[in-house]
Amino acid sequence: MIKVYMCITIQTLWKQGKSKSEIARITEHDWRTIDKVIKAMEEGKVQPERKKRETLIEPFHEKVLEYLEQDFSSVRIHEKLKMEGCQAAYPTVKRYVARIKKREKICIRFHCDPGEEAQVDFGYLGKTTDNQGKPRKTWVFNMRLSYSRLDCFEKVYDQTVETFIQCHINAFSYFQGVPKYVKIDNLKAAILEAHFYEPIYQCQYKKFSEHYGFGPIPCRVRKPQEKGKTEAGIKYVKNNFLPGRNFKNGSDLDEQMTEWLENRCNARVHGTTRKIPREVFEQKEKAQLLPLKDELFKISSYGKRKVYRDCHVYIDYNYYSVPYEFVG
Repeated sequence: MIKVYMCITIQTLWKQGKSKSEIARITEHDWRTIDKVIKAMEEGKVQPERKKRETLIEPFHEKVLEYLEQDFSSVRIHEKLKMEGCQAAYPTVKRYVARIKKREKICIRFHCDPGEEAQVDFGYLGKTTDNQGKPRKTWVFNMRLSYSRLDCFEKVYDQTVETFIQCHINAFSYFQGVPKYVKIDNLKAAILEAHFYEPIYQCQYKKFSEHYGFGPIPCRVRKPQEKGKTEAGIKYVKNNFLPGRNFKNGSDLDEQMTEWLENRCNARVHGTTRKIPREVFEQKEKAQLLPLKDELFKISSYGKRKVYRDCHVYIDYNYYSVPYEFVG
């Protein structure tokens, strides 16, 4: 079954005007698979419906991925799966692992026109002092426009979906526009690590992207080269902003980062383009961005609550009644 992130990528390429044959060549997927994904999109589905079929190894797919993450060989994976109760023979496991590794070698590169793409990621900064004087784990969010290399950085204390979306909104405001596509990482911390591709959270981000009119392009796990521009942005802020600086509190960090962003980061000659990001942005990219929406996106919060015997749930110091069938 083709993965959700690849379905979204195929649909994005189709919206960019590429033919099914071009998409098949870029993604190394069969033309018929591309056709199924596009038909699913036209029916309002994220991915084609899965045909149910019984296989010996398919139920252990997540385990195979887990062992591959640990760089286990096919022999070792087969041994571990046998201990888990899998009846598949070694040749079957070997072929299954080979197919996964072949797909993992796909690397999609886009030619970025002005205003076409931005890349986003989080980078860990260590512990800093907040406005209450407490040391807290701190991350920096980076959105980088792929054409001009103009950066937007923001300090955050968590990586929840709500924070992730709010950082997007703040970056769009900073750029005074919205790129056509946003390349997002499979973020490896907090709520996004486990849940970003689950429907409830993907739905939240999908609604957000539709509100602002951009297309999300998720990167694949362990493929940092697919978002190399923002990887470089995170490295740049760690190496050139943090060293030798002291921060009284969170507000002081914000003020110093803003000053550095405007007068150093976006005003330097970029090492790859050999041009100044701010100048390229003003001259060629700013006018190509999608306009900002007058109405801000309303961020919802999701969570789990137990329904008590009296048919109530407890949320933010208040009780709310629900139908009795949800008790427990």
